[in-house]
Amino acid sequence: MLLSAFCLGLMTFFLNNHSKKTPETNEIFIDSLTIGNKGKNMVDLKHFLDAESYVEIKFFSKKKNQWILKNSYRYEKDFLISCDPVLEDLNNDGYLDFTYKSDVAARGANEVRRLFLYNKKTDELVSMKNSNEFPNLMYNKKLKCLTSQMFHGGSTTVFLKIEKDSLRMFASVDNSDEQVITTYDTKGNPTEIGRKPIDPDEIYDRYDNFNPVE
Repeated sequence: MLLSAFCLGLMTFFLNNHSKKTPETNEIFIDSLTIGNKGKNMVDLKHFLDAESYVEIKFFSKKKNQWILKNSYRYEKDFLISCDPVLEDLNNDGYLDFTYKSDVAARGANEVRRLFLYNKKTDELVSMKNSNEFPNLMYNKKLKCLTSQMFHGGSTTVFLKIEKDSLRMFASVDNSDEQVITTYDTKGNPTEIGRKPIDPDEIYDRYDNFNPVE
């Protein structure tokens, strides 16, 4: 009787642990030629569909012809859009960084991407924790910062500094009923520095500077 109970328990354990489906790999992206320190780094993105939809991003560094794992990230992912990975230098340090489409935006013109910046000092790929909050990210050569353009009833250009693993807003130009220019201190406290009527033809303009607006 005890032997039968043991065998039944063993069979139940085996079935429970072997009947689980492996996650379906929906999308794969690998680059080992251009990311970070060219030829010495590799980024591996996989989009999985299981009970949930998620991505895994792994970043490697080559040491003595072996790939050593430096960073590993996992994030939930909307399954409606592809990851569309992009490699570009977004902090103007001469090394290519990494982004992928991470979510569906409320308005189609807002492209939401998660940003990973290559840190040449630590040879790591650093996830910018709040990059999802800033659609349409671009590097701004004029002010040597990042900018985001947010589309709503009008549009807002946001100016961002990179601070460790986050993006900090330090200024914005909002085009809605009026054009409102605002600066922000290190704690996020706003100070309005300008306000004027907005030309309807300029409501969706993106700006390179906020003081003066241009």
